[in-house]
Amino acid sequence: MKVAILYIGIGRYVKFFEDFYSSCEKFFLENVEKTYFFFTDKKISAEENVHVIYQRDLGWPGNTLYRFKMFLEHRSELEKFDYIFFFNGNTLFLQSVTEDEIIPTEDEAHLVALSWINIYTDNLKFPYERNQNSLACIPLGSGKYYFQGGLNGGRQSEYIKLLETCFDNIEKDVQNGVIACSHDESHLNKYLLGKNVRVLGPEYGRPEEWLYPEKPKIIFRDKKRHLGRAFMRHLKKKTLFDKLILQISRLFK
Repeated sequence: MKVAILYIGIGRYVKFFEDFYSSCEKFFLENVEKTYFFFTDKKISAEENVHVIYQRDLGWPGNTLYRFKMFLEHRSELEKFDYIFFFNGNTLFLQSVTEDEIIPTEDEAHLVALSWINIYTDNLKFPYERNQNSLACIPLGSGKYYFQGGLNGGRQSEYIKLLETCFDNIEKDVQNGVIACSHDESHLNKYLLGKNVRVLGPEYGRPEEWLYPEKPKIIFRDKKRHLGRAFMRHLKKKTLFDKLILQISRLFK
């Protein structure tokens, strides 16, 4: 089995890659051949199984909104793998994650995603996109899980279909002057709505600053702590909505 790992480390986020890589090699599918697709705007040296791919900084939220586009530009390479997984830039593995835990079956639509299942119990409170002008819109009362975008994957063909559909819907939204409330994550939730995928709990993606679950297998490192509070505030304030719509749409014409 051959596995592709998708990872974005643009700007200061590049500092997370070394620890991500070493922990992923040690704990994630330990006896499986893994190849990393590392999207970054920095010039770095890397191990032989890491493909460093230059990616211009699209700003906030462009770097996350257009991740599906980034990945699809390397579709021909990704099609050579059996499974594809995406991990947030601040991911760190702490314990072993085996095939039995992470590889979805046919009954699970050959897709896997991370859910905040112990936080949201009422789907009326799920932070889905509710704007009916967005293709990511999920009506009130619908949905069993809220999936967050930091970990997802699946069998190559099914995952590439996910990438294609989400990107197409994002493009149509942008052309109509709409950006979903949680960007790519909103479109991910819309795509997975009603699908019986493998659902991972918070032990596979606990924020570093949380205390529960006590023994997580994967954590998302605290960006404010590692990148700085001032940087995170600036990152989200530097681009106005209308300017963002124009700039992002022009980049991908």
